[in-house]
Amino acid sequence: MIKRISTVFLQVVVVLIGLVALTILIVMPTKEGRAANLDLFHIYADPFILYGYAASIAFFVALFKAFKLLGYIGQNQVFSLNSVKALKGIKYCALILAAAIVLAGVFIKIFHDKEDDPAGFLGLCMVITFACVVVATASAIFEKILQNAVDMKSENDLTI
Repeated sequence: MIKRISTVFLQVVVVLIGLVALTILIVMPTKEGRAANLDLFHIYADPFILYGYAASIAFFVALFKAFKLLGYIGQNQVFSLNSVKALKGIKYCALILAAAIVLAGVFIKIFHDKEDDPAGFLGLCMVITFACVVVATASAIFEKILQNAVDMKSENDLTI
């Protein structure tokens, strides 16, 4: 009972993280400095904003995979191939997101306006990239451990 409540709580947290991220993606472009004199079409048609939306797909897919993984945990199906696949998907999404953020940082570094200082954005890119790499590494470790446990479980099922 307690295990089920905690997994449902974590699933709610994952959904809330997704809603906050979606809200930031929708509201932030209208509050940004360049967008002060633009209409909504030109704000959301900006190539860099569209790139941010495309890159965020990996983030939302990872959140969905985490939600599914928590569902497997709640159903006592931790040691299953579905859990391993969910962790593998989270790992790949984190690596894709890290690469997309590095590319955005390189783009801003090369093409920024000479009057602007991109240090804050580049610092944020480094921190988020590091976080993505940590998530990918942790997912890879848990995937390996879980895969070994699934293999051992299947061997035990065959010997009985």
